[in-house]
Amino acid sequence: MVHSLKKGRDTPPFAPFEWILAGRYLRARREEGFISLIAAFSFLGIMLGVATLIIVMAVMNGFRNDLFKKILGLNGHVIVHKIGLPFDDYTQVSKKIARVPGVKLAIPLIEGQVMVSTATQATGALVRGVSEASIKALPLISGHVLQGSFDNFDSARTIAIGTRMAQSLGVGFGDSITLVSPRGATTPFGTAPRTRSYKVSVIFEMGMAEYDRTMIFMPLREAQRYFSRGGVVDVMEVVVDNPQNVEVMKARIHKVIGKGLQLTDWRQRNETFFTVLDVERNVMFIILSLIILVAALNIVSGMTMLVKDKSRDIAILRTMGATRSSMMRVFLITGASIGIVGTIAGLILGVIFCWNIEEIRLFVAWATGTVIFDPSIYYLNKLPAEIDPQETAGIVALAMVLSVLATLYPSWRAAALDPVEALRYE
Repeated sequence: MVHSLKKGRDTPPFAPFEWILAGRYLRARREEGFISLIAAFSFLGIMLGVATLIIVMAVMNGFRNDLFKKILGLNGHVIVHKIGLPFDDYTQVSKKIARVPGVKLAIPLIEGQVMVSTATQATGALVRGVSEASIKALPLISGHVLQGSFDNFDSARTIAIGTRMAQSLGVGFGDSITLVSPRGATTPFGTAPRTRSYKVSVIFEMGMAEYDRTMIFMPLREAQRYFSRGGVVDVMEVVVDNPQNVEVMKARIHKVIGKGLQLTDWRQRNETFFTVLDVERNVMFIILSLIILVAALNIVSGMTMLVKDKSRDIAILRTMGATRSSMMRVFLITGASIGIVGTIAGLILGVIFCWNIEEIRLFVAWATGTVIFDPSIYYLNKLPAEIDPQETAGIVALAMVLSVLATLYPSWRAAALDPVEALRYE
C-alpha cells in the first residue's frame, strides 16, 4: 500500500490513466443513462450556443459592412459645399482636391427631388446630376448595369434608373418617363412645375433596395438646365482611399481649398445610423452569450451528479494511491471534454452555416412559402454573413473558458471526498 501511494504521488499531471478513466466516465453505462443524457444536453447546448453566436455575429458584421460599402460606394466620404454663395468654381476646386494624396475622386453634383410618372404610375425620386467620367468611376453603379451603357452619357438627353423603379413604373430600357419638379419657372401666377421627358438609357441594380427604388442619375449639364442651376453645383463629394482615415483627409483637403468652403464627412452624416448598428451588435452578443452560460451550468449539474454517483469509485481509487489532485484532474478532463468538443462542433457548424447562409435562406423561403429577409425592409437584396476571425476566436475562447470553469467546483468536490465516509455504508 505504501508503495502504491508513493507511486500515486509520483504520477505526473494528466497521466494516461486519468484520460482513460475520464473517457470511461463519459461513456456511461445503461443504469447511468440519466447522467449521460445531461452530458448530451450540455454538449448540444454548448454546440448550438457557439454556432448561434458565430452565425448571428457574422450576419451582423455582413449587414454592417454591406451597408457601409453601399452607402459609401454611392456617397462621398468628404462633402464640400459653400454656405451662402453659389458653388460656381467647382472645376478649379475639383482639380485642387484631386491632387491631394489619398484622394481617389472629386465629384461635383446636383441633387433634386422630383416626381416620376408614366402613363399608368407615378412615384417620388431623387435625381443626381453627375458627369459621365464621375459615374463611370463609381463601381457600385457602373459595375452593376443590367441594361444599357454609360457611354456618351453626357451628350445624350437620357437618364439612368434602378431596376426596382423600372419595375414599379412598368418601364424598360429605351422607354421614356416624365420628370416633374415643383420648382420650375416663375410666372405672374406663381412658380409653375417643370415637366420634361427623358429616355431610359441605363437600368442598374446596386443591390440596395432603397437606392434601386428611388435614385435617378442624370448628366450634370442636363441637371443644371433642368433645375435652373446655371453654371453651379450643389456640393462636391470626395472619395478617399481609406474612409476610416477621413479626419486626416479632411485636414489635408481643407489646407488645399482654403476658406469659404465647409467640409463634412460620412461619419457626421451617418453617425446615428452606424451607432445604432454597433449598439445592436453588442447587445446581441451579450444576450446570445447567455446560451453558452446556461449550457455551462448544465455541465455543472451533470458533473455534480456524476461525482455523487462515482463516490464509491473515487474512494476505492484514493485507497489504491490516487491523489486528490489526480481525482480532480479526472473530473476536470471529463467535464472540460464536453465543453471543448461541443465548442469545436459549434465552430464547425457555425462556419458551414455562414458559408451557405444564402442558399439556406432561399431553401427556407421556398419550403415555407414566405419571404425571408425582405429587401424592401432590410435594404439589401441578400442575407450577408462575414466571419471575423478575431471575433470568432473570442467566441471560441469564451465558450472554452466557461466550460473549464464549470468543471472546477464538481472536480474540487471529487478531490475533497473522504474515502472513509464514502465507503462506510458500502
